[in-house]
Amino acid sequence: MATLRDIRRRINSVKSTQQITKAMKMVAAAKLRRAQQRIVEARPYAYKIQEVIASLALRTSPEQHPLLATRETGRKGLVVVAADKGLCGAFNANILRKAFEYLRQAEDAEVQITLLVVGRKVRDFFRRRQVERQGEWINIFDQLAYTHAAEIGSQLARGYLDSELDEVHLLYNEFKSAGIQRLVMERLLPITPLSVEAEELQPVEFIFEPSPEVILGELLPRHVEIQVYRALMESAAAEQGARMTAMEAATQSASEMIERLTLVFNKARQERITRELMDIVGGAEALRGAGTA
Repeated sequence: MATLRDIRRRINSVKSTQQITKAMKMVAAAKLRRAQQRIVEARPYAYKIQEVIASLALRTSPEQHPLLATRETGRKGLVVVAADKGLCGAFNANILRKAFEYLRQAEDAEVQITLLVVGRKVRDFFRRRQVERQGEWINIFDQLAYTHAAEIGSQLARGYLDSELDEVHLLYNEFKSAGIQRLVMERLLPITPLSVEAEELQPVEFIFEPSPEVILGELLPRHVEIQVYRALMESAAAEQGARMTAMEAATQSASEMIERLTLVFNKARQERITRELMDIVGGAEALRGAGTA
């Protein structure tokens, strides 16, 4: 049975852990506010350029730019975006489980996968399993910038233009709220045309100035970079939301554990006091009996 000293030591240990989780929750909440503001401001532009590009792809011949061309999907690229740190609930586990399942299905279908990873956790996960990675970016979320997305996007676009990839997907956590993150697998390349009925397109006629090749050559690579940047910002905000929720739950669990341990400590102390009193009373009775004799 645990002694009073052991129980007291356990209570102090849980209190120390509670202080850490409470501090981590406050830090995550501060980071979440900044990350949430960035993604809310970036979403309208990213969604609008996605809509414009999809509309152009619908009205433009695929031969006018290689990023519009659809090829046999025998070689796919997968960009997996996770976190550099843990202690954020199931945030990383959900991403890793989905990515590993995707790779296993591709292997069964004899599809070649080019893997690019963002985040230390996903890098370490695939490194331990000796899965080859064509690109990896770690420790970028503390100072996330557009240049990171531009580097990733240019590598993806270059691989598609060089016919090394026939299809590219993004796997990341989309930020919905502090307590809700949605796992998203979306196709980045080739560009998906807008789905509109043919009769709705007849009155619309586009006049390109300068030529369609010049416009598409400028817009399409930029579109790839912007969508990668949005995915990175979504993941950054979702990570802080998941960490804040996880640390809040951990702090609450620590409070409940402290209450239970305190109750156990008080019961054990009361039992010890009662036992000592009984020993004293018994000793007094023994002395009284000896004196009477």
